[in-house]
Amino acid sequence: MHFTALFTTLLVAIGTQVAANPVAPAPAADPDYLISIDQFKYWLATTDANITYIGKPVNPLTPRSALATMVTYCSNRSFSICGGPCTVYNGGATCLHAPNTNCLAATHNIAFCSGDNCDGGCNPLATCGVKLDNGFCYTPGTNSIIVSTA
Repeated sequence: MHFTALFTTLLVAIGTQVAANPVAPAPAADPDYLISIDQFKYWLATTDANITYIGKPVNPLTPRSALATMVTYCSNRSFSICGGPCTVYNGGATCLHAPNTNCLAATHNIAFCSGDNCDGGCNPLATCGVKLDNGFCYTPGTNSIIVSTA
């Protein structure tokens, strides 16, 4: 009898804790047209592309760094690989002058444009028609990129 009372008390205590501390739902996964910050940093660490950095340094310890948008845009595509001369931008809303861009990747939704000043025909990254390896999108004819706030 003593065992039954202890067992019942234990079950009630566990049930109360579970009800008082429900498990939070898992965060939503990034849409498949975006790359995560970790994927972005891994690509930077392992690529043999010739990279030029503009904007803020890529540093996860910077306060509010998750609010910045990281974009890589490159001039060469070979089969499903994006590379060659590439530029990495890290920062907030802007219009990036990006002539001869053939592929790009970003941590937040951006738009790629055929005009030189973020004009002409612009398409959101979410509408990527040809996906390449490592989260890149084939974007021939891109001359500028609209980066909006994250």
